[in-house]
Amino acid sequence: MADPILDIGRFTLQGAPPMQPTQFMDAVHAVIKRDPSYDVGAYYFLKDALDFTVKRVMENNAGEHRHVAASELLIGFRDLALQEFGPMASTMMKEWRLLSCTDIGTMVFQLIDEGVFGKQDSDTMEDFAELFPLHKTLDAPFLPKNIASRRSSESLPFGVSS
Repeated sequence: MADPILDIGRFTLQGAPPMQPTQFMDAVHAVIKRDPSYDVGAYYFLKDALDFTVKRVMENNAGEHRHVAASELLIGFRDLALQEFGPMASTMMKEWRLLSCTDIGTMVFQLIDEGVFGKQDSDTMEDFAELFPLHKTLDAPFLPKNIASRRSSESLPFGVSS
């Protein structure tokens, strides 16, 4: 069996043992102690979104491992939020104090600093800079058609249609 690989953008944990729940929990608590900007649930959801995205990428690559771009993680994060929370996805993100894609990137880099996510030298926070308007993108599938069509001039990228 190949070494496990977890990727975010070009953020890679290669050859590392699978992350233990207590290791991740300790990392999250250390981050929150230093910077309580985001709710603990947001970090666990980010990990679930990473797992969801890695699985999706592997399925699309005939099971082969490769890095996951920051944009792919953000799309996976959005898709999992819509799948798990439906019309309440935007509300849940607000509850966790996630207001933008940059907030997701901030959490990623906090977990990198704790050693539970990895990265390459070329990876930056700019990889997460406002790829799409988080809350508008989460709300769009549930808006009445006449409201959604008025917002169509506001770009809703990556497969979200009005």
